[in-house]
Amino acid sequence: MKLIIACDSFKGCLGSVEVNEACRLGVADACPDCEVDTIVLADGGEGTVDALAANMPGGIRHCATVCGPLSEPVAASYYAMPASRTAIIETASAAGLTLVPPTKRNPMLTSTYGLGQLIADAVGRGYRNIIVGLGGSATNDGGTGMLQALGYRFVDGDGKDIGDRGGQILSRIARVDATGRLPRLDSVKFTALCDVVNPLLGPRGATYVYGPQKGADKTMLDVLEEGMNNFARIIPQKIVETPGAGAAGGLGAAMMAFLEAQLRPGIDTILDLSDFDRRLGGASLVITGEGRLDASTLMGKAPSGVLRRAAAHNVPVIAIGGSVDRGVDFSGFAAVMSINPPAMPLETAIKPEVAAGNIRSTIAAYLSAGRHRHS
Repeated sequence: MKLIIACDSFKGCLGSVEVNEACRLGVADACPDCEVDTIVLADGGEGTVDALAANMPGGIRHCATVCGPLSEPVAASYYAMPASRTAIIETASAAGLTLVPPTKRNPMLTSTYGLGQLIADAVGRGYRNIIVGLGGSATNDGGTGMLQALGYRFVDGDGKDIGDRGGQILSRIARVDATGRLPRLDSVKFTALCDVVNPLLGPRGATYVYGPQKGADKTMLDVLEEGMNNFARIIPQKIVETPGAGAAGGLGAAMMAFLEAQLRPGIDTILDLSDFDRRLGGASLVITGEGRLDASTLMGKAPSGVLRRAAAHNVPVIAIGGSVDRGVDFSGFAAVMSINPPAMPLETAIKPEVAAGNIRSTIAAYLSAGRHRHS
């Protein structure tokens, strides 16, 4: 019997590689003769570069020191495949929330400038197909920092150049000056990966949904939203309303409007580049999962992407998670299981060694019971 293991990370606990390995050990405990194929997953956020590097060996990593979210020097890297002139860049590596201590999180000040520097580095090295994972940002600057690093200038109502960065500049922008834009951008195809469907503006937009986790209080949220509304005036309305335009504090909108990027679900691109459909051939079961299985799981997250692809090949899928929202209809899955015993305290459950052991025992118990044979 052939099994596919394709799990996303359990954020704050285990990476995709570690989750997959724990599943593999569980399979070995119950079915030592099974053929197992593991596929490292990500959805456009942290871990995207590592996932593609694991699934597509033979590429190279480029390193660069760039401006972090608060303009501090940050050592960042991206993965590239010279043969296809493709570079994969994570927003989180240069403008990620994890780069900012909780006490310093302030989306009025945090910027995507470092991401633009990574893009400029890749373009300068001759890469012409650039994939940017949008997840995990610390920013709500509408992608203005990225654009500044790529040569765009923002001008206020008095005709003066706005040299500042961060969400604080959005309300001051009267127009964009693209005369200094890097010429080589014209020959680059951009793909932006995201796992959210939020538009740019409004109660479900970039600011109000994700601003609080980036450090914004109620007053700051209102100021940022007002600024984003101002910035949106220079962006085509159809882009402002596009699902995913609000990804990474409006970075999705900026990439579509100024770089003509194609916005794609991150998981679909990862599965395509990992040759997932071909690897499904002959499989009897797919094991997938993420840290929390809830309504958002079914809205473009990794497990739902795996399920959609596997279902097209009539291969059953089971999903595991640290927690499971039983109020959600997971009927497409053959089984959905929490790895944690009901009475286990959270502080114990999130210890990596505990989580790995629970994953292993959950998979072993499921396969040993033989339920997969009737999926």
